[in-house]
Amino acid sequence: MNFIGDLTESIMPIMVFSIPIVAIVGGITMGIVRTMTQSRIVENAQRERIAAIQAGIDPSKLPPLPHADLGDMAEAARSPEESQRRRTNGLMVGGIVTLFTGIGLACFFSLMDTGSNTWAIGIIPAFIGIALLLSAFLVRPRGGI
Repeated sequence: MNFIGDLTESIMPIMVFSIPIVAIVGGITMGIVRTMTQSRIVENAQRERIAAIQAGIDPSKLPPLPHADLGDMAEAARSPEESQRRRTNGLMVGGIVTLFTGIGLACFFSLMDTGSNTWAIGIIPAFIGIALLLSAFLVRPRGGI
């Protein structure tokens, strides 16, 4: 019986630390597999397109090539106006969510009626939300959104 107790004490720390390690390795593996799959899809579409052109099919009648999700590289390929518009929209959404999170926290803590000013905890995220909305206003494109 003592052997099982020792086994539990020696394996439990290993099990606890293995959970985040497995999650990190799984996430990295998923990203690699996704990238390889997308590049293989684009490569096969290019081969089919080349074969169709060699067979005499008009290239204008062929479907467009699928494009891989490039992430940050796609951001650099956008026009400056589109990039600025997306940044403004992101700041606006983040500001609204954070502002109302702060208001919700303030309402929640004021309804708890603890007798102190715990409602003031909601002021911090509310002011962060206001700052995000102000920055969205400042960086917006001059032609409007």
